[in-house]
Amino acid sequence: MNNPGWRYYLKGYEIPKEIKYCKRCIISNQRPRITFDENGICSACNFSDYKKEHVDWGQREADLRALCDKFRRNDGRYDVIVPSSGGKDSAFVAHLLKFKYGMNPLTVTWAPHVYTEIGFINHQNHIHIGDLANILVTPAGKAHRKLTKLAFDVLGDPFLPFIFGQNNMPLQTAINYDIPLVFYGENSEVEYGGNMADAFVPTRDWKHKNTNILMSGVPPEKFIDYGISEKELAPYLPPSNDKLDKLGLEIHYMGHYIKWVPQENFYYCVEHTGFKANPMRSEGTYSKYASLDDKIDGFHYYLMFIKFGIGRATSDAAHEVRDGHLTREEAVALVGKYDGEFPEKHFKLFLEYCDITEEYFWEVVDSWRPEHLWKKVDKEWKLRQKIDNSGCDDK
Repeated sequence: MNNPGWRYYLKGYEIPKEIKYCKRCIISNQRPRITFDENGICSACNFSDYKKEHVDWGQREADLRALCDKFRRNDGRYDVIVPSSGGKDSAFVAHLLKFKYGMNPLTVTWAPHVYTEIGFINHQNHIHIGDLANILVTPAGKAHRKLTKLAFDVLGDPFLPFIFGQNNMPLQTAINYDIPLVFYGENSEVEYGGNMADAFVPTRDWKHKNTNILMSGVPPEKFIDYGISEKELAPYLPPSNDKLDKLGLEIHYMGHYIKWVPQENFYYCVEHTGFKANPMRSEGTYSKYASLDDKIDGFHYYLMFIKFGIGRATSDAAHEVRDGHLTREEAVALVGKYDGEFPEKHFKLFLEYCDITEEYFWEVVDSWRPEHLWKKVDKEWKLRQKIDNSGCDDK
């Protein structure tokens, strides 16, 4: 195998070699683009404090109503696009826009790699129970598999072809339907810890951020090596800035206008869009209601754990500490129990989907382990440091 690993992945940023954990929640400084203040508090916790202490949510909602008045159409045409899988967050945004603020949303879904049963049920429910119009786009299967394997090998994340499609197909649809307003849920960078450039504005600065992340992260010759043509890449790429500028595109975050609490979104969608939680917890975490759509999901979170030492339970629990639903001690216990759990349930399917062997899978996975995070002990990989002090280097 000729896997470039970290040579490509670290082009955009460096990961600190000294591991530190937020003293308020449980996130570590290994999360890309997160920052810590002089008191050891992460940027996501500081932003959570800002929302609680300084935001006038009544004024923010008034701003939302004014925005809707600006873009609302009265001729029956769709007036806002919501990228949506039918999950709790996107369905919440679309339903709220339609039934509370009088908009006529079109939800746009980029199909998962392989639908889960509960994921497809929730997708259908947000249409038929939530009464939300929807376009479902399913990419060509062979090309999607090739891109998934390429992303697994070269970028360390097999989920990226889905992310590229779900980010960019709604923009292509906005042009096709002449809809200049797109609404996302939360700004994940500020809610979970990342780039704070857009923390205090309602919009995404797409003119500077609407870059071709896929092409900039993967050398052009790799697409040729994997048999992926330029035509096959087109659905995954953003429209030109010239086309979006002509449209007058504005991308807004609902989390700027409405206090963003994932657990509350879940309750709302259970009542209004027929959303159903999994009957069992998701592998790698304790929760049952987030990221349920795709059988490939678990490998995205597992590779995140391998690259950064941050698993799915850490990501879930950190936000719930900030929301006041968990204490830090409870979160530490959940992370110790579930973080890094291997997604065994769909492992065979993943190997078949990418047309790889189990040996090849582990070769790629192990190539992504940073030396400052991982150490081999008695032929078994161990994290050097853990938040519960159970790592092989913790003393």
